[in-house]
Amino acid sequence: MRRIAAVESFFSPEHRAAIEKAAAECGFSVDYFTQGHLPADQAADYEIVYGMCPPQELKAAANLKWLCCSFAGVDAYTDETIYPNPDVMLSNSSGAYGITISEHILMVTLMMLRQMPKFEEIVKNREWEKGLSMRSICGSSITVLGTGDIGTNFARRAKALGAKVIRGVRRTKKAGDPAYDEMYTFEELDSVLPKTEILVMALPATKETNHILSRKRIALLPEDAYVVNVGRGSAIDQEALMEALNGGHLAGAALDVCVPEPLPKDHPLWDTKNVSGHYQGSGCGAVLRGSAQLRRRAQAQAAGGPEDRILSSIILDKNMKAAPSGAAFL
Repeated sequence: MRRIAAVESFFSPEHRAAIEKAAAECGFSVDYFTQGHLPADQAADYEIVYGMCPPQELKAAANLKWLCCSFAGVDAYTDETIYPNPDVMLSNSSGAYGITISEHILMVTLMMLRQMPKFEEIVKNREWEKGLSMRSICGSSITVLGTGDIGTNFARRAKALGAKVIRGVRRTKKAGDPAYDEMYTFEELDSVLPKTEILVMALPATKETNHILSRKRIALLPEDAYVVNVGRGSAIDQEALMEALNGGHLAGAALDVCVPEPLPKDHPLWDTKNVSGHYQGSGCGAVLRGSAQLRRRAQAQAAGGPEDRILSSIILDKNMKAAPSGAAFL
């Protein structure tokens, strides 16, 4: 039987059942490597790797046909030199995380608006304090930078909670989801930021998005604005963001991503004022949705036809050039 290597540390019994069902329907068996590594002496046994292993470990997978990443971001896997042959297909799990990460964005946004970290300290100190001001999503002006699955799922939820206006910013100015009241391009971002009370960033790592929230653009945000980043740390000038937070220019930031990752214990970001760090999880629901994608794509892979390249969210051609297809971030 053909074999799949599932390389992740968070598989629950429910995850495994869904993955095994999807694989069995396509004639594959599944082996699990829960330490996040693909052993070099076993790598050649697998045609499909599902999950995320260190990129350099893929070179030993001589029979690899498909790397199915369990996350949306695959920028670490677009280097052609990490693969044993130029015909390996790469796909991400774009579309599997919209719900769970949008809920994460809602959680951290409400925590900042309602000053939960400060209230937690008050409770720990057994104090009785009622003087903290609180704000609401209801009536707020929100900008979503990156209007793909994650950004749009958040926009829908923010709209249901009564946001005054939700502006989407994307690479191209085409019609967006009804959750957005206004749509802008990256080139128009400077005109949007001064009107933004909550900035949500859900962008991939590309040349176009690198430091898209620059020092200059951070200065365009109102002093009471909040920033939430669940895309890639490289999208923000992190040094400038820390200075803005420490100087009181911004009300707060929730960063699920940063540079570098993992963040060293002595990095100044840990001590930056009003910043919340990484505590996002993939969530069972996301893995189950990813398993459904795995089944559809494995069926195409088993058939050996060209349709497998159409089904993937991000495909590498024979020259290992990243080419978007299907769902995208922007």
